[in-house]
Amino acid sequence: MSVLEARGIFSGYGEMEILHGVSLQVDRGEVVVIIGPNGAGKSTLMKTIFGLLVPTRGTVHLDGEDITGLQPDRIVRKGMCLVPQTDNVFPSLTVQENLEMGAFIRTDDFSGSLEEVYGRFPALAGKRRLKAGALSGGERQMLALGKALMLEPRVILLDEPSAGLAPQLVEEMFARAREIADSGVAVAIIEQNARAALKIAQRGYVMVMGETRFEDTGAALLAKPEIRELLVGG
Repeated sequence: MSVLEARGIFSGYGEMEILHGVSLQVDRGEVVVIIGPNGAGKSTLMKTIFGLLVPTRGTVHLDGEDITGLQPDRIVRKGMCLVPQTDNVFPSLTVQENLEMGAFIRTDDFSGSLEEVYGRFPALAGKRRLKAGALSGGERQMLALGKALMLEPRVILLDEPSAGLAPQLVEEMFARAREIADSGVAVAIIEQNARAALKIAQRGYVMVMGETRFEDTGAALLAKPEIRELLVGG
């Protein structure tokens, strides 16, 4: 059974329907990438899965439980977290305080999780007392991902994690996402950098105008000439 499954999602904003029957599934330990041109409905899908939008039709299941329409705070407590593209850290708090905020729903001793995050992101380990606002763009993205890991999630949703990053940092960010999936977490990524994202994805979905146009393995999608032309740049 998939950890995350969206079935026949119709959703949008008011009377403006953006998604027209989109389905998606992510298995445990899998990286799934959702790509497509601007306006395809990728962000609307992620917002609907995370409870920021309520679908007019369709369902969202987490480990078999119907979570359709639940508020985001309840979804977080059930084991899913969203790392948005922007405003994903508290700039006035230190790196350590940000990570501690990530564990806000936990009542156990999470010191071990802190050290695991620092081990996964060594660039943050020496900046524990530095305010997040002083970090580079890449370090902020690492901190945002580390903050999500403090929740010990079953599913992580990443919205454009490579946005604004230098090429070498893009590779590092996706390598960390792959490592997180290898630890057993289901990872779903919305991404404009299709080539880099599909390289580390087991499966991918290509959305166009609110519908799924293609679904295949990451390697197979990269090999399709029409997708290379549309999204990857040849």
